[in-house]
This record gives sequence, structure tokens and C-alpha cells, in this order.
Amino acid sequence: MTETEFLDLAESTLDQIEQAFDRLFDQDVVDVECKRSGNVLEIEFVENGSKIIVNSQAPLQEMWIAARSGGFHYKRVGDQWRNTRDNSEFFESLSQYASEQGGAPVKLG
Repeated sequence: MTETEFLDLAESTLDQIEQAFDRLFDQDVVDVECKRSGNVLEIEFVENGSKIIVNSQAPLQEMWIAARSGGFHYKRVGDQWRNTRDNSEFFESLSQYASEQGGAPVKLG
């Protein structure tokens, strides 16, 4: 994948996450605020003040998630982002972390 292709894909992934959390907020599923600065998306859970940070790492062509449960790196495999350690899928994992931190079932992607 070229750098331009990665940047486009990373941008659309961050957009997709932000839109999903906006919908969940509008549906009263979880009280969350998203802030975006460039390639960094900060997701704050208002109830407890915890955060999940999602960002892209262009030099490595990876998406990174920092959550209470740890830091995780995802590389593109086919049409999915896959964890570089355990091969878990990005959106399934992010849903799990958000459910844990937000106190309500969250389903993304």
C-alpha cells in the first residue's frame, strides 16, 4: 500500500469511528465526546472521564489504540485492520474497549 493509500484509509477509518460515536451519543447509548486533531481521535467517556485514543502511524502503516486495558497496534490485512500480536479485528476490539470504559454495550464497524 502506498503512503497516500494508507493516509486515505486511515482518514476514513477515523471518520467512521467518530461518526459511530456521534450516533451512539445521539441514541443515548453512551455519553461520549470526540475530539479530533489531525490523525489523532480522542474519545472521552463523560461519566468517568476515561479516554480512548485512536491514531494513525503513517511510517508504520498502522492504526493504534490506547485504552485503559493497554496499547494496541493494527496493520491492514486484506480489508480489515488486524492486531499485530493476537490478530484480533480493530472494530471488534475498539467496541470491547469502549463498552468496558463507557459502561454500556458499544458496537462499532
